[in-house]
Amino acid sequence: MTGICEGRVVLVTGAGRGLGREYALELARQGARVVVNDLGVSNQGEGGESTPAEQVVAEIAALGGEAVANFGDVSDMTSAGEMVKQALDTFGDLHAVVNNAGIVRDRMFVSATEDEWDATMKVHLKGHFAVASNAVAYWRGKAKETGGTVDARIINTTSGAGLQGSIGQSAYSTAKGGIAALTLVQAAELARYGITANALAPAARTRMTEAAFGEAMAAPDGGFDENDPSNCAPIVAWLASTESAEVTGQVFEIKGGMIMLEDGWREGPSVDIHARWKPEEITDVVKGLLEQAVPARKVWGS
Repeated sequence: MTGICEGRVVLVTGAGRGLGREYALELARQGARVVVNDLGVSNQGEGGESTPAEQVVAEIAALGGEAVANFGDVSDMTSAGEMVKQALDTFGDLHAVVNNAGIVRDRMFVSATEDEWDATMKVHLKGHFAVASNAVAYWRGKAKETGGTVDARIINTTSGAGLQGSIGQSAYSTAKGGIAALTLVQAAELARYGITANALAPAARTRMTEAAFGEAMAAPDGGFDENDPSNCAPIVAWLASTESAEVTGQVFEIKGGMIMLEDGWREGPSVDIHARWKPEEITDVVKGLLEQAVPARKVWGS
């Protein structure tokens, strides 16, 4: 297997199905050796089985590539450390982590429970932290040992729900918004070691989106299938490769054949009187600022 990831070792979480599976397969096609992590749980994070990860490993082997299955919990620091160790023990190095694992506990905010909120934050936010933290510890140590830099990648998964909000997904939107912010901080802090951090907001047919959007996610009878999750895999392979070394702190939205660079929060209209405002003065000021502002993208579902 040769391609732009030849010689690279990549850990992909949640790689047993959907987007993660396609990422793992494309990385292997491009020459990467892959750690295929998956707990084999339901959309809600319940249950668990080894079959999904093992099947992807078998598919990669059938393609002529190299992969190993991992069944660890991304939200557990010890387990995340064992994933990194497995990559090192099996393949001798680690060059990129793709934080893809996630669950959904969709609920309107007024109905959301503490347990649902905590579970969503644990898998998404804690999971992104735990895996990246252990990988960075290895990369930072390697950079200090050599007195140079590494050529490493963190590839995070945010969502349109995190970038603009989504009705009925308060916990998921919050977690995904947090991941986008985490990506910016990682990029700024870790550049000195040669580590880049970028995030994807992929739109594709998965177990999660099929449950939420139903027929809108169905494959067409013919022509280009813009919801095929494999469409999102090429940019993951590119980001994991040496080709992306100069790109960091970016969020890409991916759907079908579209690659969109998200513009992020930017400073908007302002008024400064260089003195303390009186509360009764603020109404007209805010009205004026809103009239000048670029309209925000609507929350999904509104």
